[in-house]
Amino acid sequence: MNRVMLTGRLTRDPEMRTVANGKTVTTFSIATNEYRGGQEKAEFHTIVTWDRLAEIAAQYLGKGQLVAIEGRLQTRQWEDERKLRHWKTEIVANQVEMLSGRKRKDHAAEAAAEALAAQASQLGVEPHELAAATLDQELDDDDLLGMGDDAGVEDPVAVAA
Repeated sequence: MNRVMLTGRLTRDPEMRTVANGKTVTTFSIATNEYRGGQEKAEFHTIVTWDRLAEIAAQYLGKGQLVAIEGRLQTRQWEDERKLRHWKTEIVANQVEMLSGRKRKDHAAEAAAEALAAQASQLGVEPHELAAATLDQELDDDDLLGMGDDAGVEDPVAVAA
């Protein structure tokens, strides 16, 4: 039976790409720790995810997060242009579980984007128009009324920048 179960922290952000046949693949590495005789020893493992799991890993995982991985070992071998043979062993994951949640900065960015989208929908404008006006800090009542459909805007003063 070829089955691997690891718990560790991502050492870098996942890298997603699309291969020639159109499938999505994401690679990242995790560090696991082993304690022997009062000494800590780190091991580093390359993780590969495919298809929908690859998309999810690329979107939600980031450096430093604690994850549990379940999958199988796979060893690839190839010859380079100098005729040297190389081997690479990696874990092809079929299950990835986030143990430490999403990164704090991702939560803050997502909350800000959702708040901006809610404000924009109340005003009847596109979120990017409201963001541009907010960043310019030249947003006044006349600008808000001129940005979108005037019929849907009742009280533009109630919008917080």
